[in-house]
Amino acid sequence: MHIDSTLSALQRTTFLNQLTTDRLDLLIIGGGVTGAGIALDAASRGLTVGLIEKQDFAAGTSSRSTKLVHGGLRYLKQGDVKLVREVGRERTILYRNAPHIVVPEKMILPIVEKGTYGKMATSIGLYVYDLLAGVKRKERRTMLSKKQTTVAEPLLRTDILIGSGMYYEYRTDDARLTIEVIKTARTFGASCVNYTEATDFIYENGKVIGVKGRDLITGKELVILAKKIVNAAGPWVDGLREKDQSLFGKRLHLTKGVHLVVPHARLPLKQAVYFDVADKRMIFAIPRNKSTYIGTTDTDYQGELESPRVTQQDVAYLLRATNAMFPSVKLTEQDITSSWAGLRPLIHEDGKSPSELSRKDEVFHSASGLITIAGGKLTGFRKMAERVVDIVTKELIKEEGRAFKPCHTHQIVLAGGSFPSAAAIPDFIRVQAKRVRYFGISEASIAELVGKYGKNTDKIVKLAIDLQKLRHPAEDAMVLAELQYGIHEEMVMTLRDFLIRRSGKLFFDRESIGRVYLKIADEMARTLKWSAIEKEREIKVFEEEYQQVKSFH
Repeated sequence: MHIDSTLSALQRTTFLNQLTTDRLDLLIIGGGVTGAGIALDAASRGLTVGLIEKQDFAAGTSSRSTKLVHGGLRYLKQGDVKLVREVGRERTILYRNAPHIVVPEKMILPIVEKGTYGKMATSIGLYVYDLLAGVKRKERRTMLSKKQTTVAEPLLRTDILIGSGMYYEYRTDDARLTIEVIKTARTFGASCVNYTEATDFIYENGKVIGVKGRDLITGKELVILAKKIVNAAGPWVDGLREKDQSLFGKRLHLTKGVHLVVPHARLPLKQAVYFDVADKRMIFAIPRNKSTYIGTTDTDYQGELESPRVTQQDVAYLLRATNAMFPSVKLTEQDITSSWAGLRPLIHEDGKSPSELSRKDEVFHSASGLITIAGGKLTGFRKMAERVVDIVTKELIKEEGRAFKPCHTHQIVLAGGSFPSAAAIPDFIRVQAKRVRYFGISEASIAELVGKYGKNTDKIVKLAIDLQKLRHPAEDAMVLAELQYGIHEEMVMTLRDFLIRRSGKLFFDRESIGRVYLKIADEMARTLKWSAIEKEREIKVFEEEYQQVKSFH
């Protein structure tokens, strides 16, 4: 059977028809990285799979994290050796299968007077961390003296500095990682659709056999039948458990994490820094292209799930902490170019503060047969998916006597990641940059594209060359090519889908958006056949978000 592997917005109705025509083996509710991982694992084992997401793919937690595939150094401090070993190994697998969006970065852990980690604890901790995570020899930790530390990072505060540990973490783009997983799941036949809400469950003899849904683009009501249903809705999982009348025992504890973005020129770090805060928490400051971002906070959250906001209190906390560790920079609120707030769907434990709660995942089974997965970390999404699909396949084997392949997602290269190794990426960038140099596109711009789309940058460059021949200015040609790729291959349905989650521009290149977002809206209206009213509504919703990332209450 030939499978069209693109995830085109123009084929969205076809995907919905596929979901509603035949009974699926598995329906996943939730299009974050956990749901995406389950879709890939299940489809690659031979199940017929559907996935629905009521917002855009990755619109919740999976586009609002610290954007690190990290080994969880602080879990070692909590004594969770097993979790450190697992996520360390997962990091290696992800780097191999998606080297364009999982990038090793040097990280400095300053050792300060009365800090979280002393010199001996840091040295031993990082050594054990490297050992458990299976870190390559050239990326293993090195301990630096105070003098070496100030050379490595001159902005660090020196009066309380004792030295530091230099180790490696892996930077990612969480939303891009999610969409690459979903696109890869599509190549194995999974039908994944955004803006489709599960409104209720359908039961037969007390067992869940499907969902009633609604296409939020057209308003059309849907019925999707499936042998197994997995609730992977992140912060929304308890709402679905409530619909299923199975919300008892353990439940979610939502905490909010906030990140602020400033120009790199205002916080010109030479590498990422993981530093102490006066209240004994720790914060990351991470350079990324032309920006540096700072986070995260960790506070209890009880507000609206769709759009957690950055408050004045959050901003004050992060700026105070950053200025205390890098006293010469004197950041103010006016320096902030963008921000985001995300929710962590952790499992509640009585008597524990937000930062003490475990990041482990848990699977809940309801009497109706609904399988719910909650908690967990971005880095561990593949293993979480494996555990869930193992449960699903065992049940199907028992009920139907079918045979399924074992999990082999550790061997599946993600969309865009088919490089011989990460070492081949710089050559690929140079080749692509040569193709567009004649109309003024820099190698740095191409490197940014490759950091998002990997091998698929080739398609975007080809589109840009065609657009430039139609007399589009160079910068417009590049962004419109990126947009066309997003619509035809990544189910971009709204301005926010493209400017926040596919391209990351609202967070890391907000200044460039003001000039082009109306052109982008025109192009989307033409391609997706929006009415004038629909276009105006889209522009208004995006403009509110554009302002929100710089307004704090």
